[in-house]
Amino acid sequence: MYQKESLELLRQRIDLIEVVTPHLELKRTGASYKACCPFHNEQSPSFVIQKGENHYHCYGCGAHGDAIAFMMNHLKMSFTDAIETLAERFQVHLEKSEGGEEKKGPGKTALKEALEKACQFYQFLLLHTEEGRAPLAYLYKRGLTLDFIRRFRIGFSPEEPHLLQRILEAQNVTVNVMEQAGLVKVAANGKIRDFFSDRIMFPICNGMGGVIGFSGRKFKEETYGGKYINTPETPLFKKSQTLYGLSYSRSRIAKERRAIIVEGQIDALRLIDSGFDYTVAGQGTAFGEGHVKELVQLGVHHVFLALDGDDAGAEAAIKIGNLFQKKGVEVSVAVLPPRSDPDTLLKDFGPQFFERLLNESTDYLTFFYTRLSQKLDVDSPSKKNELVSTIAEHVRSWEEPLMVHESLRKLAAIAKVPENILNIGSMPEVFFKTTGKVNFTGIDPDRILEIDLLRWLLLLGQSQPRFIEIVQMNLTESHFRTPACRHLFSLYLEKPRDLFSLAVDMEEEGGQALLDEIMLKKVNMQKAEENLIETIKKILLREWMAQRERIKMKIHSGQCTDDEALELAKQFDSLRKSPPEVALPVYTAST
Repeated sequence: MYQKESLELLRQRIDLIEVVTPHLELKRTGASYKACCPFHNEQSPSFVIQKGENHYHCYGCGAHGDAIAFMMNHLKMSFTDAIETLAERFQVHLEKSEGGEEKKGPGKTALKEALEKACQFYQFLLLHTEEGRAPLAYLYKRGLTLDFIRRFRIGFSPEEPHLLQRILEAQNVTVNVMEQAGLVKVAANGKIRDFFSDRIMFPICNGMGGVIGFSGRKFKEETYGGKYINTPETPLFKKSQTLYGLSYSRSRIAKERRAIIVEGQIDALRLIDSGFDYTVAGQGTAFGEGHVKELVQLGVHHVFLALDGDDAGAEAAIKIGNLFQKKGVEVSVAVLPPRSDPDTLLKDFGPQFFERLLNESTDYLTFFYTRLSQKLDVDSPSKKNELVSTIAEHVRSWEEPLMVHESLRKLAAIAKVPENILNIGSMPEVFFKTTGKVNFTGIDPDRILEIDLLRWLLLLGQSQPRFIEIVQMNLTESHFRTPACRHLFSLYLEKPRDLFSLAVDMEEEGGQALLDEIMLKKVNMQKAEENLIETIKKILLREWMAQRERIKMKIHSGQCTDDEALELAKQFDSLRKSPPEVALPVYTAST
């Protein structure tokens, strides 16, 4: 848990206008700022922030919250990530409560500061030194402008093996911090040298734009090593989870729930700079499940694969597409001309040509079938059987039963074979793939139910006072069985407040993690009151059934007199005949 004092300091320093401005087009009107709401489609601005206030409110859909709520709901960040991002942006050091294991080595803040300084130094070397002329000329030859280079903070690391180390040491950055950040490497004999040498440097950023590593590209054939070398794994940089370009594309991806996947850094940056700012790339490794998970958490429903126009790109499209389809995400494959990539296509033909490629993209199953058809003779019954069986096996490994069912039907249509051959007359159990025994011991149904109730209060309580009134008419603290949920319920009804205030006042262990859990689940805001009432009813029914069970246990305990047992039986019968109903406020015409 973060200490209350540091959270309170952070809350005081946050400027909500500054947080929201990069993501929405705010227009000042008197003492307020307005924008079109990011949480529902609208033409006229109804999303409002009053100057000096720490919360936003949408008069169209009722969305209401503070800086944390905005980052969690619009940018799909976790509670902890939102807190840490805000702390970094407003330069507040977050102190954690005692009790956890003390981490060894420098903190993440020190690593980020060192990486930021390195990024600035690398770009200075590229733009303002004699050594930087050759890599700069290479970038110009690739069609990258000076504005492009500055926007994406491209730099240069020279051959001199200790230059960055000396520069950072002069700025009080220790060798330990440099090593942990992946900026230097220390040999077994203790010798230290800069990690990157004679390469063009592309900063790798987290989802909010903070530098977490680098990708160094050689521009001369004689340079040692592969075409690209990435920062090694560090506390900040996990290449299997890092999406290149996400900081520039996150907002639009989260809003439109779609993304373009490309192979290289320059491909991604060129597309982003050309207006396709919903583009990301893998990071020096095969695009894997970790990358897919990041996009699924952002709510992506549809991805376009725009990989290089060669055999390797086609094979990668099949593998990457399978990973997304497995999670129920629709996949379209943009078929690029032979020996081309997005970078060259945009440079040679412009954005409109690439937009047309996206519009003409092929659905995943058709692309997969066409690709395999080039290797197998579909006129041969045995080869066609092999082809269809191979694709069907992929489809059956996907996790969403409906996706499996409909995709098998589509496969039958593409291959022009009867559906019954693929056993798709119904959705049999074979489609539900399991990876082992399901363990329910960690599931707490009481906690889940209570979190559902708290979620509606936190999301809409401040903007919909009726919700609070309905809850107060039906529930008290005694209805909550989970201590952290009970404490949060008590705090909120004592004074309805935003997430930041609750985070400051949550003293229960795990309370801040509870806020993260509450806000993580997506809900249907169109049926908010209906779902709130349903949740209240479940909690009341839970207590009603518990009361009946307590009475039953007393009757069967053998410790009651006949008269007491008779009275308990009457209570039980009365209770059984009167299941709970949710009380609702009645409003007169005047109110």
